Amino acid sequence: MALRKELLKSIWYAFTALDVEKSGKVSKSQLKVLSHNLYTVLHIPHDPVALEEHFRDDDDGPVSSQGYMPYLNKYILDKAWWQVEEGAFVKEHFDELCWTLTAKKNYRVDSNGNSMLSNEDAFRLWCLFNFLSEDKYPLIMVPDEVEYLLKKVLSSMSLEVGLGELEELLAQEAQAAQTTGGLSVWQFLELFNSGRCLRGVGRDTLSMAIHEVYQELIQDVLKQGYLWKRGHLRRNWAERWFQLQPSSLCYFGSEECKEKRGTIPLDAQCCVEVLPDREGKRCMFCVKTASRTYEMSASDTRQRQEWTAAIQTAIRLQAEGKMSLHKDLKQKRREQREQRERRRAAKEEELLRLQQLQEEKERKLQELELLQEAQRQAECLLQEEEERRRSQHRELQQALEGQLRQAEQARASMQAEMELKKEEAARQRQRIQELEEMQQRLEEALHLEVKARRDEEAVRLAQTRLLEEEEEKLKQLLQLKEEQERYIERAQQEKQELQQEMALQSRSLQQAQLQLEEVRQNRQRADEDVEAAQQKLRQASTNVKHWNVQMNRLMHPIEPGDKRPTTSSSFTGFQPHLLARRDSSLKRLTRWGSQGNRTPSPSSSEQQKSLNGGDEAPISASTPQEDKLDPAPEN
Repeated sequence: MALRKELLKSIWYAFTALDVEKSGKVSKSQLKVLSHNLYTVLHIPHDPVALEEHFRDDDDGPVSSQGYMPYLNKYILDKAWWQVEEGAFVKEHFDELCWTLTAKKNYRVDSNGNSMLSNEDAFRLWCLFNFLSEDKYPLIMVPDEVEYLLKKVLSSMSLEVGLGELEELLAQEAQAAQTTGGLSVWQFLELFNSGRCLRGVGRDTLSMAIHEVYQELIQDVLKQGYLWKRGHLRRNWAERWFQLQPSSLCYFGSEECKEKRGTIPLDAQCCVEVLPDREGKRCMFCVKTASRTYEMSASDTRQRQEWTAAIQTAIRLQAEGKMSLHKDLKQKRREQREQRERRRAAKEEELLRLQQLQEEKERKLQELELLQEAQRQAECLLQEEEERRRSQHRELQQALEGQLRQAEQARASMQAEMELKKEEAARQRQRIQELEEMQQRLEEALHLEVKARRDEEAVRLAQTRLLEEEEEKLKQLLQLKEEQERYIERAQQEKQELQQEMALQSRSLQQAQLQLEEVRQNRQRADEDVEAAQQKLRQASTNVKHWNVQMNRLMHPIEPGDKRPTTSSSFTGFQPHLLARRDSSLKRLTRWGSQGNRTPSPSSSEQQKSLNGGDEAPISASTPQEDKLDPAPEN
């Protein structure tokens, strides 16, 4: 329904542009051209005979806007809705067509080049005017919306305008146009072209501001700017131009928005969170969707706050089922204006009622004064009449004593009349008293009403103060909630780190215990090996002593005449080369024994075998008896 109203506004401008004579009617040939162009820009299959069939009863004259509406609704606007659903319809192209038709007739650019607006800027302002104008024809923009749009454009250029100055400017424009309801689009464009509200701003600055406001209001761009984004696969940081809309957050390679790098869909389940600084990045935050978390970094804390607030606004719009923030704001401003109008009408009605009550009171006071005056006149007349009757009575008594009976009858009749007059006077006094009581009650009601109004103003001020205090408390609670969430996140991270450190320490302790057990076992084996080696060393030392004795005997030189020892000794198998080899083995064994508690090498058993002449049986230790039996060396 909202799209149909916006399309009808643009078509209204195109229709009025074709109405050259300003009669409210356009010829069929021009409507055919307009309909064909609308079919083309809306991507609707063209029906060339539909217009003729629709207006076949009116072939002689042109068609009014009311007569064109049924055809427009049936053959164009109803079909345009399906094109919007399929995504084949671009509203900007539609607006460009209608702007081209209406600008040729109504928009005049200064031939000297003094105008502030280019054709593209004028088109964007025309679209903004249509968006903010009222749904009444001819289209006008009320002063509140003009003020809202001017403030938007000026704030984009970092300019401020006073409220009094802006109201004076709008009043001058309305007086120049001889209208009181608002401004037309051509007066609005002339206001910008004249530069009266721009304070010497250049054309380029104005064009950039208009483009920014156009993106925000028409294209529903809630915020745009550069942010650092972390990649999903490579996990590196890259600077991207982000553009936030109510349904998505798109990012591009540059601010020209030509190379689209990706889109983050937003829905009611999404959320935005502030992250602590890490990895050299500061002012970080993330957007969590159902499928992925996007990490981003802003330039400063203010930018991060603005981005998180804008993203939360987009998520809130999705949760509320609204597709456009500014359409919702426009509807709220319109409702506020209607409420103000209703309150103003109610106030005027109340003032009128009070005025009527005041007039009624004044009228009754006048009646009361008239009654009092009539009472005074009646009393004067009564007194005069009494005096006259008394004088006549005296004259009659003096002059006509014979007519005493008649005088008495006359007096009786006069007394009856006096009673009637008195009763009438009493009724008049009662009426006056009632009027005075009514006046007093009216004054009390007026005082009560004044007091009630003062009490109402006091209650309103108190409610305003309470609302401000509640808003301040709500802000403080929100800040406390954010701090608690940050503390909880920090505590969870510290708890995870402590758990990881405890797990590492427990694993290290288990490994150390295993190593200690292995060292103990190795030490026990080494002690056993050392004990065995010492036992073998003692045995080898005994054997060495024995062999030294035998060697001393055998190495004694034989002189001439000496007798060779008999073969019956215990060393019948002595061989000199084996002795030399055993001597070298003994030296090595002695050196090994001097090294202390080292583990004996595998060659020790072989050396012992070589000392035993290759026999497997160990060599028995020599006894003192064998030393005694050994013959002494010859001199």
